[in-house]
Amino acid sequence: MIRAFGAALALLAAAPAPAADQVTPIGAGWQPTDKDERGLWLEVDELERKLRTSAFVMRDPALNAYVRGVFCRLVGEAACAPVRIYILRTPVFNAGMYPTGMMVINSGLLLRMRSEAQLAAILGHEYTHYTNRHVIQGFRDLKRKTSVMTWLALVPVGGYAVAAALTVAQLGMIASVFTFSRGMETEADAGSVPLMQKAGYDPAAAWRVWEQLRAEQDATAAARQRKSRKDADGGMFNTHPPTAERLAALKGLAAKHPLGGPADDGAVRYAAALRPWWPALVDDQVKLNDFGATDFVLGKLAEDGWTPDLLYARGELYRSHGDLAQAAGFYRQATEAPGAPPEAWRGLGIVALRSGDEDGGRAALGTYLKLKPDAADRSMIAMMAGETN
Repeated sequence: MIRAFGAALALLAAAPAPAADQVTPIGAGWQPTDKDERGLWLEVDELERKLRTSAFVMRDPALNAYVRGVFCRLVGEAACAPVRIYILRTPVFNAGMYPTGMMVINSGLLLRMRSEAQLAAILGHEYTHYTNRHVIQGFRDLKRKTSVMTWLALVPVGGYAVAAALTVAQLGMIASVFTFSRGMETEADAGSVPLMQKAGYDPAAAWRVWEQLRAEQDATAAARQRKSRKDADGGMFNTHPPTAERLAALKGLAAKHPLGGPADDGAVRYAAALRPWWPALVDDQVKLNDFGATDFVLGKLAEDGWTPDLLYARGELYRSHGDLAQAAGFYRQATEAPGAPPEAWRGLGIVALRSGDEDGGRAALGTYLKLKPDAADRSMIAMMAGETN
């Protein structure tokens, strides 16, 4: 999986994988054949059963059809047909594919991809983990080192523990238990690029993903006045090869798998599919309290121009960071653009009041209430605006 959610089992995950001949790759119609695989299969089946009713799952038909279409183009219709894809509303950069054919993609990953080809690179990486049965390899390796039953007892799914409601945190615990070795991650990268080439996607998109993530890590570090850890044991991807090493390897793979014709990155298609979700996903990102990363992500989204929604989000980010002057500037730019969200006036009014401009603040809040008369926060904002009725 792209990123482990928990650090508790990081040391367990660093061990080498079993020899490749111990596990046969998954083919069409594959079913578990031994006790380890059957047990793990049942656990993940129970996990998926609960996931189907989870409030975190994004069920928008258009978004799901688009993501599935990218995956099917990448692996072919026959391989795609049995795969179930779930998009989770959580701002963390992550994706994973489980041994039963269930794939989970976080909205935080979708927010960071800049093209269809970049998404295909991630999906191909996860699909290679699946076809090469890396989860079961990791499971067996973990059993040799510790009592995996003890760890699974912490995860309330299936027969290993008392069943409980599924949460994203539980998915994260599963992910951290079955974190892949660096060798598996390198293998997954090597499997992804040929899939991209065959599907007509630009293989260079794979290394561009990691180039962007390295830059985001730099932005986080700079905002926190710390040294970036992007090259320290994989940075935030601590079971992956160090990102500088990985970047070089992916560039080499792309060079070995050139396209015969024009490269397709699908950036326009990707933006069209994701743009309706940007305001909600950006709002989730702002709430992560990672100023540097969020400002970087907003800047990448705005490469083709700052929309009113993005300007409003940037105002929210800077207001939460305590920079009222900058926040006011972004809110004001948003309100001056056609199609500005009403919330931009609310933000501008709140900042003005906090800066001592009572008249300007109340006027902006009044505009917000006129534009959004049924606002859920109407009573509170009306009081701040000085309205008496």
